[in-house]
Amino acid sequence: MNKGILKDAVLLFFITLVAGFALGLVHEITLKPIAAAQLAAATATYQEVYADAAEFRLNDSLTAAVESSAEEIAGQGYGNVSVDAVQEALDGSGNVIGYLINSTSNDGYGGAVKISVGITAEGTITGVGFLELSETAGLGMNADKPEFKGQFAGKDVQTFSVTKTAASSDDQIEAISGATITSSAVTGAVNAAVYFVQNCITE
Repeated sequence: MNKGILKDAVLLFFITLVAGFALGLVHEITLKPIAAAQLAAATATYQEVYADAAEFRLNDSLTAAVESSAEEIAGQGYGNVSVDAVQEALDGSGNVIGYLINSTSNDGYGGAVKISVGITAEGTITGVGFLELSETAGLGMNADKPEFKGQFAGKDVQTFSVTKTAASSDDQIEAISGATITSSAVTGAVNAAVYFVQNCITE
């Protein structure tokens, strides 16, 4: 009986070992295609939110500013938000025409809301796009529709606020019906991006 148990245990060990090896192999094979797909999706979002930019470029001083301003931005009252990365937006001649800011709000109804915001050097928002959005279908997911995210484009304000009625000024964003939490999360992430451009860029 002990020999039978030992035999089964050894067999189970080898099955587990082979299965683990196979899973690891599949993970390695799919890792690069997944990363490539994520990069392509992010690039498409960048081009969507800053259509006038020919390319985007990382800048060491901006990266340092992202790190040094984290606590300051968290304390502005925009919710549980952060600025994650900032790139320069360049025209066809390589001139800086604005910035591309990736920011996150962890106050979404379905989890983190990650966005990308284009802001010109003069402070005008060129567009808002989503890098990650897992809200309720038919409600919070409507944040990705032009009717909502398009409200930010073309505006130059210090801080946006959410209203449940029609917006009466440039700094007001009309909430998605039935999805005020999502609306506030997106707006908080946009506010973090705007604050960074207005107060944290020293170059």
